[in-house]
Amino acid sequence: MSPDPDPAVVARLRAAGCVFAEEEAVLLLAEAASAAELDGLVARRVSGEPLEQVLGWAEFCGLRLAVEPGVFVPRQRTRLLVREAVALAGPGSVVLDLCCGVGAVGAAVAAAVPSIELHAADLDPAAVRCARRNVPGPVHEGDLYGPLPDALRGRVDVLVANAPYVPTEAIALMPPEARDHEARAALDGGADGLDVQRRVAAGAPDWLAPGGALLIETGRQQAPATLAACTGAGLTGRVVEDDDLAATVVVAVRGA
Repeated sequence: MSPDPDPAVVARLRAAGCVFAEEEAVLLLAEAASAAELDGLVARRVSGEPLEQVLGWAEFCGLRLAVEPGVFVPRQRTRLLVREAVALAGPGSVVLDLCCGVGAVGAAVAAAVPSIELHAADLDPAAVRCARRNVPGPVHEGDLYGPLPDALRGRVDVLVANAPYVPTEAIALMPPEARDHEARAALDGGADGLDVQRRVAAGAPDWLAPGGALLIETGRQQAPATLAACTGAGLTGRVVEDDDLAATVVVAVRGA
């Protein structure tokens, strides 16, 4: 059974604008080993730090994933990216989670599809530390394809990328939890939000196996440009949307 929320904690969280104050109070109480520790956790949450960073974990696709302060917190809409990847992967598939963050997508695909060969990569050292706790496979630290072992070239069956796609000017409009507490590099996609996506698409054909697929999460309004980047790289693409998740994914396949 979950502990009953402390009314004083609930009141502090609610006063700070936490919509789900009761639920958050229960989670914070479960993590705290003492009253002093609880007070510290609540203070961090009240100051605006994302709940997942305060707890040290995030729930995603039924998994509890390690999360550190400053890293990108997995979004529930990214379940669409996982779903599409799982549909394309099978036992023995080589899966690459690029711009992996804490490794949420790769870990979820590995949990759903047995016996895949999973690799992940990210530029942010803090995210890589988390991913190495979450991902059942090697996590490479560096810029996009740069740190990958050459043996992966031309072998990847499913390449998933939740690359940053927020336009630079829109960062200021994001909730404070994101803009103040997550790594800028995990959010900022350049002037139109697609700078990193274009680099991912351009490099994908060298790493995909014949018939392999690149899957990129993107914004609904940006999907045509994301698709164009993929087709410009010689891939054959389509757009997948899920209104319930408010999610959009471009799936692009290398010819056999």
